Amino acid sequence: MSIKVNFVSKVYGTQTALENISFSAEKGQIIGFLGPNGAGKSTMMKILTGFIKQTKGEVFIDGIDLSQQPLEVQKIIGYLPEHNPLYAEMYVREYLQFHGSIFNISKNEINNCINRVGLEIESHKKINQLSKGYKQRVGLAAAILHNPKVLILDEPTTGLDPNQLVEIRELIKELGTDKTVLFSTHIMQEVEAVCDRVIIIKKGKILIDKKLVELQDNSQQTIEVTFNIEVKKSQFSKLKNIISLEKTTQNTWQIIFRSDNDMRSEIFDFAKENNFKILSLNSINKNLETLFREITS
Repeated sequence: MSIKVNFVSKVYGTQTALENISFSAEKGQIIGFLGPNGAGKSTMMKILTGFIKQTKGEVFIDGIDLSQQPLEVQKIIGYLPEHNPLYAEMYVREYLQFHGSIFNISKNEINNCINRVGLEIESHKKINQLSKGYKQRVGLAAAILHNPKVLILDEPTTGLDPNQLVEIRELIKELGTDKTVLFSTHIMQEVEAVCDRVIIIKKGKILIDKKLVELQDNSQQTIEVTFNIEVKKSQFSKLKNIISLEKTTQNTWQIIFRSDNDMRSEIFDFAKENNFKILSLNSINKNLETLFREITS
């Protein structure tokens, strides 16, 4: 296991930030670590990197006990914290050379890293002259500079424009082929584009830990339909594969079907047979964002 967390808790005074968190992660996995603000995501990431200590529980990184050998663990971890700490008066290349000197990284390797994260054009500038997006790239470059086995990325795409987002997503996917990547984000589309597994926490507890494909249930369809007149619940009895039926306003119904087929045509046929007119009809796909709102609200 690249990451193994056993019953970790973190308590600040009377406040419990994490409560008996357990999970493990293998090499080659990209895991989206999700939760509302204050859920404990950053606390867990800081514990994994040895920046703070857990109140109880065990953490192993690549088989090394973090509490016993924190420096050995930090050698094999790359970390981009939520608030990217940079020396603003240093030049980009100078900063990465300074950072690389800790790990005896050659200038050639630093150049390769600069190219990899798309910093070539900006590498001659001081960090305080960079946009927020390019500062984020500098932080990411520093995190991967020593070719770590485990990458911990806390909000890695903050401040990136849409084009930069695509580039960094592709880089994270590439890195995930031979590393363990754990990253937090509030952008659900990002998780769906990059991750193969999702962990959702709330109030310091894990609510969901599943592969992304398990959460993307395509066998259900939710349809919201508004008719020109009030329709009784009993009148829907002829429709097949209904899981649930809910009246949201006088003339509007939300219907959840269990079907691999698009059920909108069935609704049109139902309206035609009963001489109803459809004023509006929307198919609502349950994506990761919908699920996140349901379980964390």
